[in-house]
Amino acid sequence: MRRAGSWWRGKSTPAKVETYTRWSFHFLALVEVATFGLPSLGKVPSSLSWVLFLMVVGHAALSAVFASRALDWTRGTRARPVRLLGALAVTTAVIAVVTIALATRGPEGDETSTAAAAAFIGVLGFGTGTLALAVREHRRMAYIVMGYALGCGAYSLSVGDPALSALLRAGVVLLAAGFYAFVSAFSVWLLNSVYELDAARETRTRLAVAEERLRFGRDLHDVMGRNLAVIALKSELAVQLARRERPEAVEQMIEVQRIAQESQKEVREVVRGYREAELGAELAGAQGVLNAAGISCTVTGSTAGLPAAVQSALGWVVREATTNVLRHGNAERCDVSLRAAGGLAVLTVENDGAPPDSRGGTGSGLAGLRERLSAVDGTLEAGPAGGGMFRVVAQVPLPSSALSPPAPSPDSSSSASAASSSAASSSKAASPSGPRPVRKAMGEAISERFAS
Repeated sequence: MRRAGSWWRGKSTPAKVETYTRWSFHFLALVEVATFGLPSLGKVPSSLSWVLFLMVVGHAALSAVFASRALDWTRGTRARPVRLLGALAVTTAVIAVVTIALATRGPEGDETSTAAAAAFIGVLGFGTGTLALAVREHRRMAYIVMGYALGCGAYSLSVGDPALSALLRAGVVLLAAGFYAFVSAFSVWLLNSVYELDAARETRTRLAVAEERLRFGRDLHDVMGRNLAVIALKSELAVQLARRERPEAVEQMIEVQRIAQESQKEVREVVRGYREAELGAELAGAQGVLNAAGISCTVTGSTAGLPAAVQSALGWVVREATTNVLRHGNAERCDVSLRAAGGLAVLTVENDGAPPDSRGGTGSGLAGLRERLSAVDGTLEAGPAGGGMFRVVAQVPLPSSALSPPAPSPDSSSSASAASSSAASSSKAASPSGPRPVRKAMGEAISERFAS
């Protein structure tokens, strides 16, 4: 039982719908035998009962095989079953002729006529509806249904059946075949819609990944664009000074070397992800991406009061956990909670899309998260939580300052204003030189070169 449950839980939602659709048509074949084949064994004389029963069984088996092949054709994994289509159409027509002849010219008895008429209507209804699986145009489906109904009425009249009785049989066949054809067409439409929705969900996931790559590219552009423009202009200036044998060329090249080293350091920070991640933005982004992918996501807790280092570490946990939810399993719900208790900041990410044999702690992404959390003395636990749930729990100790913030002093406002004024004056004093003294002297040239 556990293996059967794991087999079912391991399937994706479209695969589950496809399995359900296939077995529904197989079950309908059993319904045809039980409803229209078995009653003939007791109502029709023994010389004809087994013949009628075996015809219904053969038609049901052929319908089940044809339904499976037609669904394969619908999914694009097999060619259109043209031969089976013709065989099923001919078999349905032959059995209909035999049963209607048995109902009108067979042995005397109401039970024989009733059983034969029921088999006639059942075979035509199930056969016509199954044939609709291999037809994509709704107009052709209607033509098939009306063709069988008109043929039923015409044949009934040709064998001497009264006009009212023939019209009644044609109407019953039209209703039965039309209903079953509608069920078949709706089943195929539903199956295709589920697969299309799943493809759209994967497309949304890929778009989210592409958006993240664009954000990463913008970060690299912001880091390298202006620095490379400065390096190019500095190098050009150094060349001109060197040609004139000016000693300032050495200073310019030293500045180029310094800017290049800074750029290299900044690029490493971007690539390795050492820029601090804002936890609130990561939580909001994760909720938006998961909801866009069709996964119901709820976020509880507040990031207020958490230190920047703690927020950065937990932000990477949110990002990696969100990626795992999108890439692995088949989640429908994801809950993210953040709380501070007992001197710890605890982040919990739980989803219901854990694969049957999922194990926590084996991926390189989780190993990288443990390294990031170890930098702030944090821990990470990941693994199945029972009931098809997968849980990631990150715990980071909080510093004493975050647990008990100091009370403001009476003269805090004056000291704060003094500090701000001193900071403003120092920034004004430092602004002419700044971290990059060439920015003011060559600002217009840099902007022009960077824009080009």
